[in-house]
Amino acid sequence: MESLPQRRPHQYALDLLRPPAPTLDNFVPGENGAALAALRDAQAGRGPQFLHIWGPQGSGRSHLLAALRGAPGVLVDDDVHAYDAAAQATLFLRQNDVREHPGRILVTSADAPPPRLRHLREDVRTRLAWGLVFGLRPLTDSDREMALRAHARSLGVRIDDELVPYMLTRLPRDMRTLISVLDALDAYALARKRALTVPLLREWLAAEPDLAS
Repeated sequence: MESLPQRRPHQYALDLLRPPAPTLDNFVPGENGAALAALRDAQAGRGPQFLHIWGPQGSGRSHLLAALRGAPGVLVDDDVHAYDAAAQATLFLRQNDVREHPGRILVTSADAPPPRLRHLREDVRTRLAWGLVFGLRPLTDSDREMALRAHARSLGVRIDDELVPYMLTRLPRDMRTLISVLDALDAYALARKRALTVPLLREWLAAEPDLAS
């Protein structure tokens, strides 16, 4: 059997520039299970016509809205807190159009709940609260660690006890990047028949120091 060519460490690091596309399945909910369940209903064409998701940067709101793009009958407006006058006018028309068509659903996101989006037009802000509103709680380190260990188990690999805590202190903290690192490190370890350990991660990171915080 012909052996596959080995890839150099920096080639694995480049894979991080192409993390998996955001889906509802690869969103780590933490304490946001209710919001995720409502968005699954929306993706399936069920539930209220209006959903508003809010939370700080890094809470996953853009991941969730990107995961819904392309779902039949679902419209998304991300980061509406940054909308200028023209974008707000377009959103106002979209809100009214959705309300007039029972088969459509509008999902919006912002960095705050509707009452605190004072710079938005009042009629737009009021309509953002027409349906369900969910505030996203950022993942804790415990949530991230549990998710990474669960992902390792899904890969059928064992990881050193110190590896995940080390990843959480040295790498970007969004889960898509962390999962991508673990996937790439697993492939790197497999090619070299080595265990997933902190020294292996250090070796791999040496090829792409900008990934380390």
